[in-house]
Amino acid sequence: MKVTLGLLQHACSADPEANLATTLSLAGRAADAGAQIVCTQELFRSEYFCQSEDHAHFALAEPVPGPSVEAFQALAKAREIVMIVSLFEKRAPGLYHNTAAIIDADGSFLGAYRKMHIPDDPQFYEKFYFTPGDLGFRAWQTRYGRVGVLICWDQWYPEAARLTALQGAEILFYPTAIGWLPSEKATHGERQHGAWETIQRSHAVANGCFVASVNRIGHEAPAGGEGIEFWGQSFVAGTSGEMIAKASADREEILLAEVETRDVDVTRTYWPFLRDRRIDAYEGIEKRFLD
Repeated sequence: MKVTLGLLQHACSADPEANLATTLSLAGRAADAGAQIVCTQELFRSEYFCQSEDHAHFALAEPVPGPSVEAFQALAKAREIVMIVSLFEKRAPGLYHNTAAIIDADGSFLGAYRKMHIPDDPQFYEKFYFTPGDLGFRAWQTRYGRVGVLICWDQWYPEAARLTALQGAEILFYPTAIGWLPSEKATHGERQHGAWETIQRSHAVANGCFVASVNRIGHEAPAGGEGIEFWGQSFVAGTSGEMIAKASADREEILLAEVETRDVDVTRTYWPFLRDRRIDAYEGIEKRFLD
């Protein structure tokens, strides 16, 4: 089955309603261009607020499903597109998640994925805001194929990609917000970006599936200081890790890529990594470290 993916890469402002309107508009334009599965970037309704620990930012959260999900449900139904929507979820007082909502092409809410791996690095203080996900790694059958969703920091973990692929995911989507600290870019920037792209393309190879990673652009410093220069370069990789489509580092883009989901079966037949897994020999993988 041929399916056209649409990845929405853009800058974000400090106005959540303006960001929502921008993303809805881009999703509609992606549908006009032929996209059937459309994915937002991570936490698109705001600037990347995790650059500081500030209780005021919890006001940005909303229920899932909630107002933003409902807006995308209406769009999905009207345009017959699948939507993957990244949101700051308020689950209960004092309990928040970094969550993606999955909406089918008839507007139905299929379910949610809550980010499992939560970073705590300079300018990425996510542990202050997000409770680790408790829904596990999942895949959903949509009108246009079976999709799995992981979020940003999850992309560094082969276990996450594998467990999602083992549920039949043909396409792994990674809503993302990642970039350079300006003071480090000259020294480490090329290596950092290369590692980010390589690890995700390796998930496509190891699991014989497509990988779609969508990242924001622009320089954001909502807490002052040097901020983060988001590196964009959203991309879609094929079942052998080949680059199918790639966006720029600094421009708003609707990245479109046509994929053939039957390639998953072909690739996994010729490179039978799932067949040859030694599931009897992996004792210890669930441990933190083997002393």
